[in-house]
Amino acid sequence: MNDINILDFLNLDKKKIQVIDVREEYEFEDGHIKSINIPMDQIFESLNKIEKNKKVIIYCNSGRRGAAVVHILRKKFKLNNVYNLEGGFQKYLESK
Repeated sequence: MNDINILDFLNLDKKKIQVIDVREEYEFEDGHIKSINIPMDQIFESLNKIEKNKKVIIYCNSGRRGAAVVHILRKKFKLNNVYNLEGGFQKYLESK
């Protein structure tokens, strides 16, 4: 399973995970989960910024871009510690 639902995400120990927002910089600036911003079109040349020894949660606005990024990171780059936040930032906002 490459997805993590919002309830499981909210219960994770934030010190043991890395959260990456793959939305564009202007989207990130409008609001975000405590995370680093690496836009989708830059993620594959920013592999050195992705933690290898932590669970990495990737999110976008709705979960679609995040799912695509996670799929490629797992298949092409063999990063099996990456997960897509199901429903993305919108689901996070709904949970507050």
